[in-house]
Amino acid sequence: MKRLKKLVPDLKLLIAGAFLLAMISFMLPNGLASDNDKKSDSDAIKAPFDMPEIAAPQFPDYSVSITNFGAVGDGHTMNTVAFANAIAACAKSGGGRVIVPAGLWLTGPVILKSNIDLHVDQGALILFSRNIEDYPLIQSNWEGLPRVGRTPPIYGVDLENIAITGQGIIDGSGDAWRPVKKFKMTGQQWNVLLASGGVVDERGSIWWPSREALNAPELLRELADRKDVSLEHYGAAREYLRPVMVNLVQCKNVLLDGPTFQNSPAWNIHPLMCENMIIRNITVRNPWYSQNGDGLDLESCRNVLVYNCRFDVGDDAICLKSGRNEYGRKRGMPTENVFITDCIVYHGHGGFTVGSEMSGGVRNIIIRNCTFMGTDVGLRFKSTRGRGGVVENIYISDIRMTDIPTDAIGFNMFYEGQAPIAEEDSPSRPLEQTIPPVTEETPCFRKIYLNNIVCKGADRAIYMLGLPEMAINRIELNNITISSKRGLEAFDAEKITLNNVTILPETGPAFSFHNSRDVFLQNVIFPNGADVYVKLTGNRTRGIVFGSEDLEYMKSKIQLGKDVRPDAISGMD
Repeated sequence: MKRLKKLVPDLKLLIAGAFLLAMISFMLPNGLASDNDKKSDSDAIKAPFDMPEIAAPQFPDYSVSITNFGAVGDGHTMNTVAFANAIAACAKSGGGRVIVPAGLWLTGPVILKSNIDLHVDQGALILFSRNIEDYPLIQSNWEGLPRVGRTPPIYGVDLENIAITGQGIIDGSGDAWRPVKKFKMTGQQWNVLLASGGVVDERGSIWWPSREALNAPELLRELADRKDVSLEHYGAAREYLRPVMVNLVQCKNVLLDGPTFQNSPAWNIHPLMCENMIIRNITVRNPWYSQNGDGLDLESCRNVLVYNCRFDVGDDAICLKSGRNEYGRKRGMPTENVFITDCIVYHGHGGFTVGSEMSGGVRNIIIRNCTFMGTDVGLRFKSTRGRGGVVENIYISDIRMTDIPTDAIGFNMFYEGQAPIAEEDSPSRPLEQTIPPVTEETPCFRKIYLNNIVCKGADRAIYMLGLPEMAINRIELNNITISSKRGLEAFDAEKITLNNVTILPETGPAFSFHNSRDVFLQNVIFPNGADVYVKLTGNRTRGIVFGSEDLEYMKSKIQLGKDVRPDAISGMD
């Protein structure tokens, strides 16, 4: 392997900053102290930004059991009223713990109140009804926009001091709601699904639980063009309007600690515009084929701790959002001050994800000491034109990944859009010749610091796809080792620092940069025997700097596109 050894003193503002940030990440705790050792869960956090203290909510020493209000845990008796009465009685007494003892508790929506700890004992399984009519239509929010939806199985609005705790299981009966794509199932699984009922679309590619659900998207498009539409008009789409399973809206002082949350109709846990949250020791599960089966989606939330959690889901596992397009920008509530540590993701579209609905911004985020195994993407950043918003001050360290089918680290600013590619002669996806102006609709991803990351097995090591009008910028990668089929590929990336980075692709160059600027490669390792270490294309590519003692040797390993000037590359004294 070829190592570029020489440190470059002239890069103080960029590379020295990277080392400082690396030191900050080493100073972060390996785990949070136990409840008996500290005043609050956030006492041990050392962050490079002002991270407020976050303490778990406290509840009165008072408890009731749902069985005191007529609940029967036989899996057949509907317990919606018993849950509601138990919560109301506990709240009326000043709050405390509502106990769900061991048993199989069938119920409709559970509506939380302030000062309530819903405690699900070990051996307890809350099973939500499969009857769609048990979930009334409400004004809701979906994928960053307002929308009519069904009442979530667990729901709370404008509450303070709430918790869901215990070692039990909460099951959303999501398979009664979700469509299923054929390509995600084996032949035998698909046949079993068809035998269960439901309908298949004309192409035979998607199973729906009913024809009503299949036809609902067309009805919703018609309703969107009409004025004075009431909730009742949406009744015919009732089987399509899947709720998230746990929806907490504008709540303060929230604790989720212990339970397993599984089989959600749409996203599993969706805190929206919440403040001061602790999410710890939970397990979140969905079938890998579950449509929109996200694990945890924090949207426009602030001051959040997430630690010691396990995810095995059908979409993004841990995801940060802040509203979509103009609606999200007008809301103007970024997701900020979030600390995520000691989590494991066994499956998901992304292990940790930002976007794509990030129009209100995402900032001041720490994620560390996490393991992703077989997630479609490891660290995933996504947006597109029209979103606007700024994502910045993201500190990621001590991440381990294995068997990533696509990108170990991915930035995609053309999510759901037509992206340019480097091959100028491609007839299907030509390069953009006209660069659009920067407006409030232009998303910006910057100041993202990645340190101590290792991945064994990915299709592509790192993907950076910026916008021509707004490059992904100020990304620093330190102490990175990735083995993959393909190397790093960057389009419209700017002020990129790579220090002590090892990329070991099976084929092609380790690093490819297209229309990228001010890229510093320091102490990088290339695979033995490769004909090309670095490929440069695009007439806007410049400022590619190597901290090498032998730039002439490096030039023999650099492939320049026909429109790249020879002086686009240099070494530093």
